[in-house]
Amino acid sequence: MGKIKVSDCQRDGVVIEGLKVIEPTVFGDERGYFMETYNYNDFKEAGIDVQFVQDNQSSSKKGVLRGLHFQIQFPQDKLVRVVSGEVFDVAVDMRKGSATYGKWFGVLLSAENKKQLFIPKNFAHGFLVLSESAEFAYKCTDFYHPNDEGGIFYGDPEIGIEWPVPEGMELIVCERDKNWQGIKSLGEK
Repeated sequence: MGKIKVSDCQRDGVVIEGLKVIEPTVFGDERGYFMETYNYNDFKEAGIDVQFVQDNQSSSKKGVLRGLHFQIQFPQDKLVRVVSGEVFDVAVDMRKGSATYGKWFGVLLSAENKKQLFIPKNFAHGFLVLSESAEFAYKCTDFYHPNDEGGIFYGDPEIGIEWPVPEGMELIVCERDKNWQGIKSLGEK
């Protein structure tokens, strides 16, 4: 079927190794459209050779900010996309010893642009819902393990994420996500 377009993600002119924006080929006509959201062979050819074992989907309303989350003992690669609505999606490099440790990358994911973000293991992840609501879907390379989730504060000044919060938008953040510590609490790279 179709091939995918894969782009490296950069922050401050430096490529964040392993983090990729995926643009699927979309076939459209007067009836609507068709696209492959995942094809192992296409992804492998693009250098993303992982085995996904679980799919998840969430629904959130405008202003919801989820994250920044990561898995501690059972890290996961993730392939994330938006089924309906629009989110600003963020990944932060948490790989100890990485040249881009603590660097973040953000991308607008929407049902309209159909972009996906491939997030390697040992990245923190979060998103902000910009539309009235959004359905968010993601594939993972490890199963969910209760009590294995870690996090860092979404507003950590050390990371400096530039969340595109429109004027007048009230953020909706759960207590746990409000109370995560900054990246310095995890130790130095």
